[in-house]
Amino acid sequence: MRGSKKMDSLLKLIADYVIDYQVTGEEVYQTARACLADTLGCGILALKFKACTKLLGPIVPGTIVPNGSRVPGTKYVLDPVRAAFNIGTMNRWLDFNDTWLAAEWGHPSDNLGGLLAITDYLSRQKITNGLPPFTVHDLLTAMIKAHEIQGGLAILNSFNKIGLDHVILVKVATTAIVTQLLGGTHQQVADAVSNAWIDTGPLRTYRHAPNTGTRKSWAAGDATSRGVFLAMLTMQGEMGYAEAMTAIKWGFYDSLFHSTPFVFQRPFGTYVMENVLFKVAYPAEFHAQTAVECAIQLHPLIKNRRHNIERITIETQEPAIRIISKEGSLTNPADRDHCLQYMVAVALLKGNLTAEDYEEEASKDTHIQDLRDKMVVVENKSFSNDYLDPDKRSIGNALTIEFKDGSVTPRIAVEYPLGHRRRRSEGLPLLFEKLEYNFSTHYSKEKTKELVKLFKDHQKLIEMPVCSLLDQLQGR
Repeated sequence: MRGSKKMDSLLKLIADYVIDYQVTGEEVYQTARACLADTLGCGILALKFKACTKLLGPIVPGTIVPNGSRVPGTKYVLDPVRAAFNIGTMNRWLDFNDTWLAAEWGHPSDNLGGLLAITDYLSRQKITNGLPPFTVHDLLTAMIKAHEIQGGLAILNSFNKIGLDHVILVKVATTAIVTQLLGGTHQQVADAVSNAWIDTGPLRTYRHAPNTGTRKSWAAGDATSRGVFLAMLTMQGEMGYAEAMTAIKWGFYDSLFHSTPFVFQRPFGTYVMENVLFKVAYPAEFHAQTAVECAIQLHPLIKNRRHNIERITIETQEPAIRIISKEGSLTNPADRDHCLQYMVAVALLKGNLTAEDYEEEASKDTHIQDLRDKMVVVENKSFSNDYLDPDKRSIGNALTIEFKDGSVTPRIAVEYPLGHRRRRSEGLPLLFEKLEYNFSTHYSKEKTKELVKLFKDHQKLIEMPVCSLLDQLQGR
């Protein structure tokens, strides 16, 4: 930042946290380890899908980067900016990684694209220069802080209501943490973050009908790679902007946020990682996770009576109605995996929901549309209130099915999804079962067992250099 202008309080708040806060606590590191494992597993599973893999690799074919960043599950060795895009895109592609729900929603592990790429790259540089590399413990600390920045900003500040996509917060969080990992000072973190806010974020156009498209699956990769770029640019001496947020007329607040500064529920700490939501079993937009659980419970009661269904009532929270309640045609997988009615219909019909159910062939099942036509979505005020309660953070849904003969199923309600903190003891074993399956789609049986065993061994994993972990995850 140039001149004598006072640094915006938000820039200082983020820089103070990044530079000064010391992460402690067994639970948060255990949760971060599970988050790392799950996110990498989601990225490996995405390699089954050509729509994803066609976007991966160097931007210029054949580019070779000495001591470059490795992309898990592939042979690619890339510069850290491009590697961040690759890793971030893989991890987000199937909408199966962890989630944060508040006034703004998002997926804090999207930052792993940038964090993994830069710590791998820097570790190889350090080893070349005879210095100790970053360990996985260092990576987990970076993840915890990135989660906190993204999630903390999201608790009371809604970006979707002004049309901005939540990946703006991925860009900000990645920029802040990567700058610190590069050796940045308090001032340099603030400088880099100011440029991230000035970038603003993409519009949500690609997330909503009739324009829903695959950009929503690579938007996080784009955001986390941009964060790496801005951090590296700052470390080369590029200036920042002290009034990026508060400049009259041209600052972020006046230009985009109705001249209203951000508000915070709590100081930055470790709250977000501790309370993050895991998608344990179903690749479904998180506002629908409990609805899918309800539908699976009802599957045995309707599987032989689906032709006699008169009405399906879905009670849900207000955000679900706003972003994933959809009627009419759905044009592609990106549209289907963000449709509450589609996900519930598949779960009712099959008693399960997988990533393949969003593909074109699966969507041709006419029974899905038949069930969607019978659905009514209503807001449950209690679900909406508990969704925003910091002591509950529930994501409730309830289903009731009425038949033409007048009979009615029991009302099935689930308030806390399987990946919620309140269900950690139930969910974590299943999360590692999910990891084993995801790895098995790409690696040999022996390699899969070896990797799962590694991710279950907390002490061994956290002591491992990041570059050694990436070597283990290289393409088959």
